[in-house]
Amino acid sequence: MSRKRKDTSPMPAASAGLLRFFEEETEGIKIRPEFLVILAIIVIVSSVLANVFFAV
Repeated sequence: MSRKRKDTSPMPAASAGLLRFFEEETEGIKIRPEFLVILAIIVIVSSVLANVFFAV
């Protein structure tokens, strides 16, 4: 009896939800994550440089 229950155990609900989430297509602007990371680094560096050179 325990063997049958072991063979038919369902997958965790969380993993199925994640797969479904990434398969959905949504409307709107699509931006690659790499571009966002590079943009964030540029903003941080420019903010630090502006603070160093233009500090009052």
